Amino acid sequence: MDIASSSLCQAHKISLTRCQPSSPVNSCSLTFTGFSLPQISAPSLAKCRRKGTSSGFVRACVAVEQKTRTAIIRIGTRGSPLALAQAYETRAKLQAIHPELTEDGAIHIEIIKTTGDKILSQPLADIGGKGLFTKEIDEALINGHIDIAVHSMKDVPTYLPEKTVLPCNLVREDVRDAFICLTAASLADLPGGSVVGTASLRRKSQILHKYPSLAVEENFRGNVQTRLSKLQGGKVHATLLALAGLKRLSMTENVASVLSLDEMLPAVAQGAIGIACRTDDDKMANYLASLNHEETRLAVACERAFLETLDGSCRTPIAGYAAKDEEGNCYFRGLVASPDGTRVLETSRKGPYVFEDMVKMGKDAGQELLSRAGPGFFGN
Repeated sequence: MDIASSSLCQAHKISLTRCQPSSPVNSCSLTFTGFSLPQISAPSLAKCRRKGTSSGFVRACVAVEQKTRTAIIRIGTRGSPLALAQAYETRAKLQAIHPELTEDGAIHIEIIKTTGDKILSQPLADIGGKGLFTKEIDEALINGHIDIAVHSMKDVPTYLPEKTVLPCNLVREDVRDAFICLTAASLADLPGGSVVGTASLRRKSQILHKYPSLAVEENFRGNVQTRLSKLQGGKVHATLLALAGLKRLSMTENVASVLSLDEMLPAVAQGAIGIACRTDDDKMANYLASLNHEETRLAVACERAFLETLDGSCRTPIAGYAAKDEEGNCYFRGLVASPDGTRVLETSRKGPYVFEDMVKMGKDAGQELLSRAGPGFFGN
C-alpha cells in the first residue's frame, strides 16, 4: 500500500490480548481494526496522487473527496497514523473556530516523507543529526508547498529554519510513558534478562539505571502499530510508548501501566503538538494565534531552553518537564544520563510562570548539569 492510500485508512488500531505470565510471548493473539471512513472511488484516488515530484512529497486526499478549488490552508505532516491524527486534530480545531474552513477543500493535508521515515533499519542514535522527522516538512513550508506544518514538538530541533516561526502549541496531552507488556504489569515485575524494546536513549538509560538486570533492544523503531506488532511477535518482552500518542490514536487498551514521573521523566516537549508557519505569513499566524494554548507554549519553551543549553540530540539521554504547580508557579525537573544508565544527574527549578523567567530556569538547569557532568559524560 502506498503512502497516499495508507493515509486514507488513517490508522490501524492494534489490540493486544494479554497472556498469562507462563504463556510464551509469541502465542498471544493480535487483531487489527480499521477506522471507519467515507468511501473514495479509485478514479478520485488516482487524481489525488502526484508521484515523482521534485520536492519529494506525495499529495493525498484526506477523509473526503475534495472539490476542485484552492485550499485556504495546506497542512504539512508526516504520513504515520499518529502524525495524521495530529493533523486531523489541528484541522478540527481550526474548523471549530473559523466557519470558512468547514467548506469542502478549505483545508488540505499534505503528506511528506521525512528522513526518519525512510531509514528504519538503524537506531535513531546511529543515524545522527537533527531534524530527522522535520527537515523535509520545513523545506515544503519554506518553498510554499504548504502553509502550516504540524509537528510532534519532541521531534523539533531547538533551532528553527530561517523564514519559519513556531508560534502555536495545542493543549498538551499526558506527558507520561506507558508500559506495554503481555506478561507483566510493570517494569519492576519483569524477570531479570527480559528485553525491553525502545529506540529512545532517554528511556534506555532510565530503565537500566533503575533496573540493571533488564536488557534493552535499541533498534526497535517504527510507528506505534509497528512496534506493537513487534512486541506481539516476540521480538521483545515489553516496550514503552508515549501515553499521549496512544490517547490520540484511541489505543490505551494496550497499556499495562503508566509510569510515574519519578520512574520515567519524559522527553522534552513530550505530548505537545507544535504548528509552524512562514515568518511573513500574517494570515496563517492569525489562524494559529486562535489555536495557541499559552500554558503549554511556556512549558515547552522552558524545556527546550534546557535542551538547547545541553545541545541535546538523539545521541544524548536527556529528559525534562515543566508544569504549573498548585501555587501557579513553574516547577521544572531536568535529567541527563550516561547512555548505559550507570550515571543519572537530576536537578529542579521553581519560579514564576512567565516566559522570560521560565526560559532562564531551563537554561540555568542545563548549565548546572553540564557543569556536574563534566567532559566525556555522554560518550560523544
